[in-house]
Amino acid sequence: MAQAPGLTRTLVTKADVSVPNREAVVARVEVASGAVAAWHTHPGDEISYVMEGQAVLLIAGQPPRTVAAGEAFVVPAGVVHSARNEGTVAAKLVGVYVLEKGQALAQPASAPQP
Repeated sequence: MAQAPGLTRTLVTKADVSVPNREAVVARVEVASGAVAAWHTHPGDEISYVMEGQAVLLIAGQPPRTVAAGEAFVVPAGVVHSARNEGTVAAKLVGVYVLEKGQALAQPASAPQP
């Protein structure tokens, strides 16, 4: 998995799911203090749970929102999104991605127009 500076995704497991041509990828995700997860998309749904810290989540068409430890969020397939850690500690998440088989986990994307 390609990594952006300050963003680390560590594969925990990958397995087939009951939906044809889809697989689940579970990853530990860490966004360092001051780091930004650049605008990107996924070829499937992202379901993430924040274990530690917090981050500002930016999803195209929605106002920015802060997600903190104990909270979760869902980003539908193909939706442009980003996150930034404005806190003093790393934000640590568990990310579950239900993706099209054989596709890269994430693809860079342009920032959405306001």
